[in-house]
Amino acid sequence: PDEPWCPYKVGGDGAGARLCFRPPARGFQCSARGGRAHRSAGGALVANVLRNGSVLLQWGLRHWGPPSPRPSASLRGFALNCSWDGTYTRFPCDSVELGAACRDYLLAEAHGSVRYRLCLQPRFAPPRPAPPAQCVEFRVEPAAMRDIVVAMTAVGGSICVMLVFICLLVAYITENLMSPALARGG
Repeated sequence: PDEPWCPYKVGGDGAGARLCFRPPARGFQCSARGGRAHRSAGGALVANVLRNGSVLLQWGLRHWGPPSPRPSASLRGFALNCSWDGTYTRFPCDSVELGAACRDYLLAEAHGSVRYRLCLQPRFAPPRPAPPAQCVEFRVEPAAMRDIVVAMTAVGGSICVMLVFICLLVAYITENLMSPALARGG
């Protein structure tokens, strides 16, 4: 209840911007089973690429430039720019403007098998200049391949179980039905 909401504005590709609010994901830690964490060169931005195809970005202010006496007083927000590599060209994602209270952002649906580059830059009130952006690059594991592997494993397991039942049935028939016929013939 005491946590501030994270206001953000998503600028689409000509469709206009919309203002949204989300609760922060404070204290989130990406486990090895849940996904993979990628850190920017400066260490300020972390992209948690989750197994469900979403990406949770997290950041802090202490990695950006020299500390100021009151960094949060002059902080106006953050600008997030995103792009991903296609077959022949780089495509821009939605640009996002985040409020000063935001320290994470969820990219809900990322494309599998493409290389993403996300850059985050804090915006400060004048006269403090904006520090350089922190960028992180990563690739999302394709969900379709994961689904295919799971389906093939399930089908393979079912086939093995059916073969075991067929072998047991043949053994039963051989033991119980063939033996009395041979006994009568002798």
